Amino acid sequence: MENTLKVLFIDAGTGYYRMKRFQTGDFFGPIDLGFHLAANHDTFNIGTGLLAGSILPGSNRLFFVAYSPCWHNIFVSSMGGAGLVFDNLGVNMIAIAGRAGTPSILCLNRDSGEEVEVDLSPVNTEAVWAQGRGGTFSMMEHALARCGGRYKNDPRVLAVGPSAALSDFGAIASVPCRGGKLTSVDTWAGRGGLGSRLLQQHGIAAVVYGGTVVDEDFRDRKVADTWFQARYKTTLAAKDLAATAKYRFKDDLKTGGTFGVNFATLKGRMMSFNYKSIYWDEAERVDLHQKFVVGHYLKQFNEETIAGKQAATCGEPCVAVCKKMHGEFKKDYEPYQTMGPLCGIFDQRAAEKLNERAAVYGFDAISAGCVLSWLMECLAEGWLAPADLGVSCMPCFSQKGFSVEADSMHNAELGVQLLNSIMRPGSPLDLRQGARKLARGFARNKDRRILDAFVFNANARSGWMTPNQYWVPGALAPMAMMGKYYFFYEGEFLPPRELGARCAERMKREILCDNLGMCRFHRGWAEEMIPDIVGELFGKKEEYVQRVAMTAARIHSRNAAVFWESGRNIDFVACALKRLRDAEGNKDPLLLKWIDLFAGDRREAALTYWYEMRRGADESLREFA
Repeated sequence: MENTLKVLFIDAGTGYYRMKRFQTGDFFGPIDLGFHLAANHDTFNIGTGLLAGSILPGSNRLFFVAYSPCWHNIFVSSMGGAGLVFDNLGVNMIAIAGRAGTPSILCLNRDSGEEVEVDLSPVNTEAVWAQGRGGTFSMMEHALARCGGRYKNDPRVLAVGPSAALSDFGAIASVPCRGGKLTSVDTWAGRGGLGSRLLQQHGIAAVVYGGTVVDEDFRDRKVADTWFQARYKTTLAAKDLAATAKYRFKDDLKTGGTFGVNFATLKGRMMSFNYKSIYWDEAERVDLHQKFVVGHYLKQFNEETIAGKQAATCGEPCVAVCKKMHGEFKKDYEPYQTMGPLCGIFDQRAAEKLNERAAVYGFDAISAGCVLSWLMECLAEGWLAPADLGVSCMPCFSQKGFSVEADSMHNAELGVQLLNSIMRPGSPLDLRQGARKLARGFARNKDRRILDAFVFNANARSGWMTPNQYWVPGALAPMAMMGKYYFFYEGEFLPPRELGARCAERMKREILCDNLGMCRFHRGWAEEMIPDIVGELFGKKEEYVQRVAMTAARIHSRNAAVFWESGRNIDFVACALKRLRDAEGNKDPLLLKWIDLFAGDRREAALTYWYEMRRGADESLREFA
């Protein structure tokens, strides 16, 4: 197998490009090499793992590593399937420096035996975003129409929307191409706002790439089956089928995908109305889940998507078929949770309306939903008036007397108004410097409770990241890269110091997969097998494990996490601990002690808890332990 990682360096300002090779062993993939390049050269790095193009399912994820404009540190984001076509360029990574003089489309093409063709051409972003479906989708269509004819095989297109120009949390979108046309299965690298970085710092609005290079990819299924027989007594295909059941279909739940499985099982752990549900009794939360979600929101999904067998892949052959569709709408749990129950929306038509507008604008969907739900509560509580936010109405933001269809649609329409306001130059909703700075300004000038109602992770002076949608303390842990699953997100109780250590362990396991370009949906076998696979193919098993630990330690060495600025962050953790005692019957003496500490001196308990988590992570993530 290949002994070097090939990186194509591109200067977007001059169009100059060059190839450089890095020895396998010094670096292994997009995370360790991308972090090195971002830290030392401030480049925007896009790459795949060494297993891209192989027979191993889930090995074609595309990774983006760069300084995040919203998190204010180096960040990793990724999207499924987009690495399969990238592998046809015959390089492992591109590293973009400099800035194009005007917004541009970057086209990369390579025929076998030829060098990579690099072309930068200006694009009128405002005009393109105003066409057709709009925003991100129109940019993808325009880029493909302009560049697609150059490719012998179907290329892949990456694009940003107007949010990348007017906020710090713009995402990067892509859809697979079939027969020279875009499909309807959108995939996203959302977390970290790297779409904003790509456009604002490098002037790149879209990237079109593809080629015909055939690398020495691992394709021997018989050899792979011997590895899996030795560990699992079954074949690769059978093990992968079992490991990805959640994302395909769960017989016991009669549903599938992240949307179906999570919403079927959350019950009292589901969060709604900007996390206000954390203050309710368990019976109230379960009742809302049963009536509005199981009885309507999930029911619609099961009838329309699961029964209709509307499922697709991200662009690579995969038995998970995790992209659960309803027409052009892709139904993933977290976007349809943040722009669903968290915003007081429990109806598919309403959620589709809001999710579509966020996608057209090209926002990170999780952050967009969290920001919208926070602003809706501020309106509902009277801390802000509609004129303060450039909207015309108030939300329906209580479960009492809530009409599941009418009130959901009302909240979705208000959410669309809020997104439109964010995208309007001169609007009071200026998010170019982030939601954390906006919240501070509102708190100083209006009401301190505005900041206290915004649930987010704080980093450095102004960095921010909204949490993943699991009601667990680890979602607000002081780690170096939050918003991804680089933290412990299981529901069991752990003392905070141990929780910090488990977050560190989770981070290392995630990087173990990410650095080989693996999709985490296959982690049921990948976390165990990847070191062995690296050993078999490259003879560097121990070196890889050590490199992963070193990379995690180096990322953590830049940890600039800040103690919770929001009062609801504290309540999020305190109420989660109380729920473990009251709803799940956990009588662990340490759990009871922490509940008492929060009940006594809430802020002091929170400080101690936060620093204990940090101590656990610091102890575990040391380069020379």
